[in-house]
Amino acid sequence: QVHLVESGGGLVQSGGSLRLTCRASGLVLRLASMSWYRQAPGKPRELIASVNNEGSTDYAATVKGRFTVSRDGRTSSVYLQMNSLGPEDTAVYYCNTHWRSRSFWGQGTQVTVSS
Repeated sequence: QVHLVESGGGLVQSGGSLRLTCRASGLVLRLASMSWYRQAPGKPRELIASVNNEGSTDYAATVKGRFTVSRDGRTSSVYLQMNSLGPEDTAVYYCNTHWRSRSFWGQGTQVTVSS
């Protein structure tokens, strides 16, 4: 069974940075594509960053140039480095993967950016 556990969220001032961590178990990280989503109150869940099994990354236009996704097979973790945060980045951030034809989600971590 795949388990994803996010951490690293919190309260930060506008212009600040945070690094989120998604610790994955039950899969081989180097074979999996991993994604970060976020969901702000009253809005649909939004795909913001992904890294595939070859290490290629992709970003939503709203975060490109500010966020960086990376992974570490040694710790079975995926990271989301978030810089130049603004109030519009306030949301619950989720880690996601598709493994053996199933989709798995973490419980989410709250990021709040004060203006």
